[in-house]
Amino acid sequence: MNKKNIFIFAPLIRGGGVEKNLFIIANYLSNYFNKISIISTSKEFKPKFNKNIKFITPKNNFWNKTKNRRLKILVCLYLLAKQLMLQRDSKVLSFQGNLYCCLMCKILNIKIILRSNASITSLSKGFLKRILYKAISNMADKIIVNSLEFQREYKKYFNLKTKFIYNPLNKKEILKNSKKKLNFPFYKKETINFINIGRFVDQKNQLLILKSFKLLKDKTNHKFKLLMIGSGENKNILLNFIKENNMNSSIKLINFKKNPFPYLRKSHAFILSSIFEGLPNVLLEALTLKKLIISSDCPTGPKEILDHGRGGLIFKMNNKFDLYKKIVFFIKNPNKCKKLINHGHGRLKRFDYNKNLEQYLKILNS
Repeated sequence: MNKKNIFIFAPLIRGGGVEKNLFIIANYLSNYFNKISIISTSKEFKPKFNKNIKFITPKNNFWNKTKNRRLKILVCLYLLAKQLMLQRDSKVLSFQGNLYCCLMCKILNIKIILRSNASITSLSKGFLKRILYKAISNMADKIIVNSLEFQREYKKYFNLKTKFIYNPLNKKEILKNSKKKLNFPFYKKETINFINIGRFVDQKNQLLILKSFKLLKDKTNHKFKLLMIGSGENKNILLNFIKENNMNSSIKLINFKKNPFPYLRKSHAFILSSIFEGLPNVLLEALTLKKLIISSDCPTGPKEILDHGRGGLIFKMNNKFDLYKKIVFFIKNPNKCKKLINHGHGRLKRFDYNKNLEQYLKILNS
């Protein structure tokens, strides 16, 4: 058991794909390090972590409730700094608020590993932002990215070396959880059942999905159901669109589920409409359950996961007409789509659970 202290900086835990990887990686590392501590504003997900992992959070619940991301990051930086001043022989693995965390660790002369989670394409548009991002990121002892496309972005825009590690995929757990009983009368035997899982925020762009299904409703006689699982600031926008277009009987929104896999198992296809990603876990989960994926060509992750269209259907980002065409193609061509599913499922070997986790252990031990 390694006696070095590992602090994991995750001030913004909310329950998405980043957090799923955080749970898996932290629990794995807790088997090899004497002391793992999570710095966060939320205690909500504490039960998901092994009992020997320490949770360090602000005493006042205000910091958990506030929607101000910067405030959450700053209070967690304060908590982390207090710990590091007392435990100098430590390493920090940052999942969120990376630039802030990196700058502070370098001031304190603490080793810092950044795990970058989302495409940096947007940063490439602002000269000053790009210079600042590159300068601070360059201070990190190691930068981990979760896709080859993501690695190429870092090289192209910032000329920075990164370590590429795919997300660890626990296929056995997904299959096990998907088999839990589900009474869900919304889906019908005679309908084609689609699903989207993700936060209702601008990044995920779910309004585009609704606009495409309005086209399907207006232009065809296909019977369909669309289930959207999530929560977020855009929920009312989505609900209003559904109501205004008289689609309540065919489209349903429900809150986040700790175990969404039974819903995914009962669906025929998964739709991802994001404008950017890192490496979307939910696509790996859908492929594990052998569901067709219809995804935007956003940076980064989907094209790589779907082998550039050989493992699923890819539409032009933010294009409701192209998404509509892909939905119709799936409905009309089940045999062709079955071949896509099989190809995508066969490519999941890249996301080997133990192999990818061992790489994190190797980095933190070095």
